[in-house]
Amino acid sequence: MIIVDDQAMVRAGFAALLSAQADIDVVGEAPDGRQGIQVSRTVHPDVVLMDVRMPEMDGLSAARELLDPPPGVVHRPKVLMLTTFDIDDYVYEALRAGASGFLLKDAPPADLIAAVRVVASGEALLAPSVTRRLIADFVERRPAPRRDPALRLNGLTPRETEVLELIARGLSNQEIAGHLVVAEQTVKTHIGRVLGKLELRDRAQAVIFAYEAGLVRPGDGG
Repeated sequence: MIIVDDQAMVRAGFAALLSAQADIDVVGEAPDGRQGIQVSRTVHPDVVLMDVRMPEMDGLSAARELLDPPPGVVHRPKVLMLTTFDIDDYVYEALRAGASGFLLKDAPPADLIAAVRVVASGEALLAPSVTRRLIADFVERRPAPRRDPALRLNGLTPRETEVLELIARGLSNQEIAGHLVVAEQTVKTHIGRVLGKLELRDRAQAVIFAYEAGLVRPGDGG
């Protein structure tokens, strides 16, 4: 993985913490988004830990370039956004661009380590208490997307629609399995079909899609 942050002490601290883990290798770092892209395309990390606010090029712009690269660039790392604020316009846009999630900079060290592992494994990192509030806040203030997500919901079975709604409410796979009284592996199968039918990258985009489709509305309980 690589670390992209404009504060040298933050980079050094995160690098020391993460490198101490037997299953995590920090193979590069950069002080801004532009250099972060260059480093990523040189060392091909599995995960990019990306600060949101940086000079030269912010984390959002860098995440967009990494996740939607130009023709000829095949490497697409997982991007985990770092932010100082739990409600942040840039973070919402990064999730829409395909980032795998975000983490507050003041999160406990154990949370950072766990977040990197979750994202590296291909899962999206969603902290329901923060992510749902952030998404709800911005979705209700934004224009409808180009393709009407409500129409795309018609391609889902009733059970798949129910699973999507529970994801958007912040439930984990285990909690969804308990709610539906099915095996956790069955839930994973449903989620895979939902993502495939809706052409979504991961769980983070599924939450945003559910709000934009009106399946879940801001202020709905968990």
